[in-house]
Amino acid sequence: MTDLSNYRRSYEKSELIENNLPYDPINLFKKWFIEVEEYDGPGEVNAMTVSTFGLDGFPKNRVVLLKQYTYEGFIFFTNYESEKGKAIAANPHVCLSFFWEGMERQVIIKGKAEKVINNISDGYFESRPAGSKLGARVSPQSQVIPSRDFIENNLKKLEKEFEGKDIPRPEYWGGYLVRPIEIEFWQGRPNRLHDRIRYKLNSDFSWTKERLAP
Repeated sequence: MTDLSNYRRSYEKSELIENNLPYDPINLFKKWFIEVEEYDGPGEVNAMTVSTFGLDGFPKNRVVLLKQYTYEGFIFFTNYESEKGKAIAANPHVCLSFFWEGMERQVIIKGKAEKVINNISDGYFESRPAGSKLGARVSPQSQVIPSRDFIENNLKKLEKEFEGKDIPRPEYWGGYLVRPIEIEFWQGRPNRLHDRIRYKLNSDFSWTKERLAP
């Protein structure tokens, strides 16, 4: 047995006080995102965990990159025929989470995922480097493949096929917008008495703030 019971630290970087919080959680998310970006530098501040219910009934988490966020919600891009894409098609209720260790912060978002309109997917796909565009076309994401060579050889074929040409977005690849219904902000505090503020969306699209016990 590997004993990790002595792995502990005291969280003392910041605090969450209700009187200082905005009405809309997206404004707080934006503030936190900018602060973490300034603190941690040009790392992948936008890395987030997406949790879905798989077709086998088990929940599954994976890390993807947040690419856009608006007052409507949070957007990421993927293969619609992947395991996560099939899971979302069967059950669009998902959870997103961010863990920003440097600032001792977490954000947990419960929401419903839906495909974005085609022009948003087209616009983002066009902004990608050619290699990433070809990668999206060559990979049968989440499917069993015989070897690494299978991918590499198919990539070489596509590189020749599209040499000097535009690389169109495949129909099976695009974005999801996650419309939040709850957003919880977690700020580490001393003695494990962390600050947890949850925003809940009301039927009139206003937000209610609640403090949760740590």
